Amino acid sequence: MAAVASRKGGLFFVYGYGGTGKTFLWKTLASAVRCRGEIVLNVASSGIASLLLPRGRTAHSCFHIPINLTEDSMCHIKPNSDIAILLKETQLIIWDEAPMVHKHAFEALDRTMSDVFSDGRGIRSDVPFGGKVFVFGGDFRQILPVIPNGTRQQIVCASLSSSYIWSKCKLLRLTKNMRLTIGADSSDMDSIRDFAKWLLDIGEGKLGDDNDGEAIIQIPGDLLITDNYDPIQSLIDFVYPSIMEQFWNPGDAKELVLKVGVHVMLLRNIDQQKGLCNGTRLKITFLGKRVIEAEVISGGNIGTRVFIPRLNMIPSDKKIPFKFQRRQFPLSVCFAMTINKSQGQSLSKVGLYLKDPVFTHGQLYVALSRVKTREGVKILIFDADEKPTNKTSNVVYKEVFGSL
Repeated sequence: MAAVASRKGGLFFVYGYGGTGKTFLWKTLASAVRCRGEIVLNVASSGIASLLLPRGRTAHSCFHIPINLTEDSMCHIKPNSDIAILLKETQLIIWDEAPMVHKHAFEALDRTMSDVFSDGRGIRSDVPFGGKVFVFGGDFRQILPVIPNGTRQQIVCASLSSSYIWSKCKLLRLTKNMRLTIGADSSDMDSIRDFAKWLLDIGEGKLGDDNDGEAIIQIPGDLLITDNYDPIQSLIDFVYPSIMEQFWNPGDAKELVLKVGVHVMLLRNIDQQKGLCNGTRLKITFLGKRVIEAEVISGGNIGTRVFIPRLNMIPSDKKIPFKFQRRQFPLSVCFAMTINKSQGQSLSKVGLYLKDPVFTHGQLYVALSRVKTREGVKILIFDADEKPTNKTSNVVYKEVFGSL
């Protein structure tokens, strides 16, 4: 707050594991600045995380960050554009779940803001982001930037802690797990502390054998599901063909199979003000040929009725040698979500299905740390012979913690 008042800029990183109250802190900071009539921008690395913030947006949409980044990338912001004027008037920018994003995104924004704010004048190179106050937040125990087919070294190198920006950050820490302790009986505090420590030990790679990237750990018996059972099967009422699958596999076309009442997940950011972003869960209430009506069942807009149209979508995958457009509903049936999509959410109950072990840094920790109580998580693990087991792998790249 002193940095905001001084107008001289500042760069901070609030480091706290899941449940320590980062979202509460963002809301408090934003309210404290906005009550004085000043502008705060709340952004997050994912659509789901942005819904937790007041007037939150994804960082990519707010700052016009390119999808395909390089070390020389710049954001698509012109000096006299509306977004440039907004950034000049902004007093505080909060960026949640920052460790999820490639360091090139932060560096592109740094170069762009320095260029936009220069107005022909020289900006000191030691003043990041054109002198604006930035607060990053997140947890390096969680999932790092996704690098397709990336090696361990490439993933660690892509993280924010490997950027030149990191040396300019003032590190602040949150250390108390509020998610587990709020509302708990005093008689349960010892078990809650033990569970919180167990989660941290998983996130920091302290369990199992010597963890040089991967170790086998044993899951306590009370968290395990030992019975094998079949996935949920549903009747069908409506079938939507997937144009992309028909394009690639004309002889083996796949379809989007839906019925009224089924739960689905949105796969695109459509309208964040209404809570419609990548990862939002909905319940189907009406099926039409060109539009689907659904009810939001997650986030801060629970109960809202929305209409999902077919969208024109162009894949951004650099491996595809040409661009093609497909028109389809941006939905998938949601009996489950991936671990990556669960990051940033607080859930009352989690069933973790590990038919195959986790394969990258932080995935196991993220999956287990979503719950509010120890009783809220159950895990089903299979061994190589497809039999239930109590052992699984945990992947932690400890070198990412070196500069913390």
